[in-house]
Amino acid sequence: MLKTLIGFLRARNGMAAVEFAFIAPVMATLLVGTIEMCNALQCKQKVTSVASSVADLVAQTKSVSASDISNIFSAANELTYPFPSSGSGIVVSSIVSDGAGNGTVAWSESQNATALATNAAVTVPTGLMSASACAKGACSVILAQVTYAYTSPLGKIFVGTTTMSDYFYARPRQSATVTYTG
Repeated sequence: MLKTLIGFLRARNGMAAVEFAFIAPVMATLLVGTIEMCNALQCKQKVTSVASSVADLVAQTKSVSASDISNIFSAANELTYPFPSSGSGIVVSSIVSDGAGNGTVAWSESQNATALATNAAVTVPTGLMSASACAKGACSVILAQVTYAYTSPLGKIFVGTTTMSDYFYARPRQSATVTYTG
């Protein structure tokens, strides 16, 4: 009996298969996790891209109409591809300064989200609408806020919905403020 046990311990036949059986589930989990993490990072990048693009498109004009905003939202929805655009919420607002660095909402429009209330106070980053910036005629900014309810297409590591969000400020380029004509 002892001879058989010693012979079994010295045998190396099939050892690679046994090692592979132990390592394969770990490697499969790492592979799926890497795929899901890359998808989530790509989605986060898309959210950032949508925020900057919406703010930039609005900031390039002197005034925007309801149809302009609708077209901008449609273009922004295309930027989320290959992720479904139904999970995104976009708010674009014009923030004007009171001259002391405090901002208030001049107008706000949204898609699948709640627009900011007109005349509501908004805290903007320090220096963005400072007194020195207002002296140069930069007393307003366009704020684009984007949220996205991300659901992993595989759903093995990221289970459920993760909300991703980003915002972007852009200064108007052709005038001191961008007006909304409804």
